Amino acid sequence: MIKIVKIIVTGLISVLSTQIFADTNDQKLINAAIKNKVTVAQAIKAKDETAVTLTGKITRYIKSDYYEFKDSTGTINVEIDDDLATPSQLKPGTKVRIMGEVDTHRYKPTDIDVAKIEILC
Repeated sequence: MIKIVKIIVTGLISVLSTQIFADTNDQKLINAAIKNKVTVAQAIKAKDETAVTLTGKITRYIKSDYYEFKDSTGTINVEIDDDLATPSQLKPGTKVRIMGEVDTHRYKPTDIDVAKIEILC
């Protein structure tokens, strides 16, 4: 019985500490992104994992958590998890401010992994 309790407690501690660690990393990313307001054109040229803030509009839903985002300098795909905003909130034309990090790839275009989103009026 004591072994079962120890296993359960250990499991809970590891789950909770992982969540706390993830929240801390997201908050650090958001704080860095707030200080680095860029355009889509600048984000496309930025290094991988650069924290950025962009303001513009959602132009279309692509699939899963991916949307097309546009500002006056161009378009870029953004990954927005459902726990941040749902497809019903992010219709084409919705003006948003996104904070996240640049995600470069070898064989596909650069996109933004969003950590925080603000829907603007």
